[in-house]
Amino acid sequence: MSVRSAFRTVPGVPRWASRAAHVAALTAVPSGLWRVAIAVGIPVGLGRSELRQMHVPGWGTVALVGLSLFAEALAFLSLGLVQPWGEVWPRWLPLLRGRRVPVAAAVVPAALGALAVTVYGVLFVWSSLHADMDVSDWGYGLIIVLYSPLLLWGPLLGAVMVHYYARRTG
Repeated sequence: MSVRSAFRTVPGVPRWASRAAHVAALTAVPSGLWRVAIAVGIPVGLGRSELRQMHVPGWGTVALVGLSLFAEALAFLSLGLVQPWGEVWPRWLPLLRGRRVPVAAAVVPAALGALAVTVYGVLFVWSSLHADMDVSDWGYGLIIVLYSPLLLWGPLLGAVMVHYYARRTG
């Protein structure tokens, strides 16, 4: 299987599911870019006390970059619900390569992930609206704008996961 064919949508996946998976994979990018900006020294409206509390510069810098990479890696897994590597283990996985991916191996983590990121997104936006932070008005608005796409991640992942389950078990 070539790299190009590994990233094609599986036959039988409707356009809405493919688009939803792709949008879900991108929902973590804006907040990740915000965290990386802070990590490289761009305060994006945060006051010194906020940066100190985040331990930036310092270990907080590593944590911000690591969290951004981890979140995007998890979001990227949404594509597995509509692409070949979500149905047949890729050849670079020793012991599993070429075998069919058990439906539960994709559906259970996707369902738990959809629930987790939905709850996290709602709680983060709600707490941001009620937090007393050392942030400029424009910085506060930027946080809301860049974190709001996370509200879409869970519902999109959930919808694509339900379609994956129906398609693989139907």
